[in-house]
Formats: sequence, C-alpha cells, structure tokens
Amino acid sequence: MLVARVLCHGIQLAVHCYIASCHCAPEQRGNSVSDIEKSLEQILELYKAAVLAKDAQAFIRLYDPAVRVFDTWGIWSYEGAEVWQRAVEGWFTSLGTERCKVGFADVKMSIGKEFSILSAIVTYAAIAPSGETLRSMQNRISWGLKTSGHMPRILHEHTSAPVGFEDMKAILQRPGKG
Repeated sequence: MLVARVLCHGIQLAVHCYIASCHCAPEQRGNSVSDIEKSLEQILELYKAAVLAKDAQAFIRLYDPAVRVFDTWGIWSYEGAEVWQRAVEGWFTSLGTERCKVGFADVKMSIGKEFSILSAIVTYAAIAPSGETLRSMQNRISWGLKTSGHMPRILHEHTSAPVGFEDMKAILQRPGKG
C-alpha cells in the first residue's frame, strides 16, 4: 500500500510540475511542434500512471473542463470534466483490489500549435494484488487536444471497438497483435 501512496503522490506531483512548467515567461515558453509532441507523449505517460494508481484527480487534470467523451462502455456521452470524473471514479472503485495497467501502441499524432489529434490502440490489463495479469482488452482511442496556456488538454475523447458482423459482439483484442 505504501508503494501505491508514493506512486499516487508522485503522479500528483508530476502533473502539478507539468502544469506549472507551462506558466513561465513568454520568452521561455516553447510552443514548437516538437514541444507539443513531447507534451503529448507526457500525457500518455501521465494517463498510464494515473490509471495504475487509481488517481482520479491526476487523471482528470489531463482533460479540458469542457471535454466531451464518447466512451465504449454503457453511456452514450459524457459532457464536461465533472461528469467524466464521476465516471472515472466509478471505474477505479469497481476495480476493487485490482489495478489497471494501460499500454499504448501504434500511436499516431497530427500536431498543431492550438489543436492536435492523437490516435492509438490502448490495452487495459487487470492486475491482481500479486502482480499477475488477470485479463486484458483493447480499444481504439482518439483524442482531440486543445493547447491552452501552452499545455495540451484532452478536449474530446472517443474510444471504440469493432463489432462483429455475425454475432454483434465487441471485438476487444486485435487479431494477431495481442
């Protein structure tokens, strides 16, 4: 449990430092494509860390207050960060003693100074308290990010999985990719 607390606090500090680093003097600000690409890569890492720690506060800091989320599961859409945070808190609570390890593959980015798009295949793996991987699933994820205060935040998130023609069931593993 101590490791989870340290990790949890580490994530909060990482997010806090990341946000604070964006509020420097104009002559020190970088807003080049490479700076934004690095910020997007950092968002992926912060997303993974927040989910693993079940830290809804750190997780929601990655989102714009006006975020719209089209999630794969259950609800048609979530409008706004407050509503999305409640859903995320419910997800984290539903894990019980398990944790969720997130991995991103086939990440593609289209980067602009004000808006960027990121898409990837995301794997969510349930991890037992012993560290054993219990099960996993994959989704397709797309983010529309808006740079505000020289920091990209997720303004739109869309997760999906293809649906089989014959059985109308979601396909939660990419064939041949695991």
